[in-house]
Amino acid sequence: MSTKASAAAEGETPVTDPIATNSDLPRFAEERRARLLDVLRQRGRMEVLELAQMFGVSEHTIRRDLNQLHAQGVLQKTHGGAVMLDSARLGFEARSALLEQAKGGIGKAAAALIEPGSTVILDAGSTTLALARALTARPLSVVTNSLDVAALFDRDPAVRLVLTGGTWMPDARALRGTAAREMLALCRADWAVLGACALDVRAGVTASDEDDAAVKRAMVTAASRTMVLADHSKQGSVAPFHVAAWQQVSLLMTDVQWVEVAQLGVDVRLASTDSR
Repeated sequence: MSTKASAAAEGETPVTDPIATNSDLPRFAEERRARLLDVLRQRGRMEVLELAQMFGVSEHTIRRDLNQLHAQGVLQKTHGGAVMLDSARLGFEARSALLEQAKGGIGKAAAALIEPGSTVILDAGSTTLALARALTARPLSVVTNSLDVAALFDRDPAVRLVLTGGTWMPDARALRGTAAREMLALCRADWAVLGACALDVRAGVTASDEDDAAVKRAMVTAASRTMVLADHSKQGSVAPFHVAAWQQVSLLMTDVQWVEVAQLGVDVRLASTDSR
């Protein structure tokens, strides 16, 4: 009699492979850590044993995931588990380390949509910076409130570079304030490319900072089309300050399909983040 048959005959529960029996379980470390962050964001706190059972991996693997995410500054380890930190309040470098592979894929896919001769408004943020790094269309006019984005183009003779001016916010690495908004009011662009703090089917695009939201709204007003770049961790969340309704968004570039938003008429596109 086989081992499984013996176990069944003796009334024991046979050992199963959770990945084989549940196609929804993540198979790769990057994907598992992203899903782990989603769980922590929803529940606030989880224990190592619970997470190991949920993802069908060993406690050692979960501890290794938590150590990496802790090093990135997105969670606080506790005795036997972890507590989620508010990523919107993290510094720029810490936020840049979150889902870095996904952001790189989103930025690269979005950059391919920008045509030569375009005028593009680029928001400050880690995902828009990934787009700027991948942007090869020339000639090009770039308007930005990010010194990091500007530094990529400051010596490029084929790029007409315009800075919004405004007050420098070092934690966000962004120019904000009245001067930035007034400069944007004078601009006309083909695309406004925004990062996002939070996305929700009903609330649309929202931001955690009032001044950031105001600058983003000015970008939307100045452009013929608006593209939002956001990894799946931003989906299904709402921040305090309104940026744009979905009717104002032409395209959402993300890494996980969002049928409900596509049904609202938004062009939802998926970026490849496959590292295999």
